[in-house]
Amino acid sequence: MMEKLAEIFYSFNEISVVARLVLAVICGGIIGLEREKKRRAAGFRTHILISMGAAMTALVGQYLMTFSSTDPLRIGAQVVSGMGFIGAGAIIVTRRKEAKGLTTAAGLWTTAIIGLAAGAGCYLEVVVSSFMILAAEILFSKIEYYLISNSKIMNIYVDFSHKSEIYAVNERINSRKIEILNTEINKGTGDDAVSAIFTLKFPAKADHEEIIKEIAALESVKCVEEL
Repeated sequence: MMEKLAEIFYSFNEISVVARLVLAVICGGIIGLEREKKRRAAGFRTHILISMGAAMTALVGQYLMTFSSTDPLRIGAQVVSGMGFIGAGAIIVTRRKEAKGLTTAAGLWTTAIIGLAAGAGCYLEVVVSSFMILAAEILFSKIEYYLISNSKIMNIYVDFSHKSEIYAVNERINSRKIEILNTEINKGTGDDAVSAIFTLKFPAKADHEEIIKEIAALESVKCVEEL
């Protein structure tokens, strides 16, 4: 019985084609749901379309190989390179010199690979890799946040209504025996307004929120944000 089912699903026929497309939609949708919950631009439907499109590409390659001498890998290779353009569109650099969308771009690219694998009939690989991606985006993100929040190195963005307040921030940071590794100053919106990115090094593990609250309490500081 198992051998017969394996022959059906791993050979190129109507049942296996439907199964592969359904698997691509399910796995792509599961990954997209996590992005949708975080209100990312590329969410549930985008991941489904990319995964299903990549699966169709793999299926077309197999179909052409069956009835002609076309190399199926050539078609799939276009998906891998083409997803680079879509992924690049998901990445933006904010006014705070912070890159946004890197995880989304990587997720889109990986979803396309999962679609290709589903179209090629790699059922086990698709299921296992999908769960590993979910673990990376849900579980590992919490670990990453914990490590960043307890790191001795901290980057903060400070928006000032007056440039003279930068010296007050420097004094407050130095009074806490925190080393300023780098300061990048940019012109703000206004005649005397500026913004700055500080790279700080703590002598030991410290509460990042505490230093942010202290700087935010200073006069002329409009906003403070950890990068």
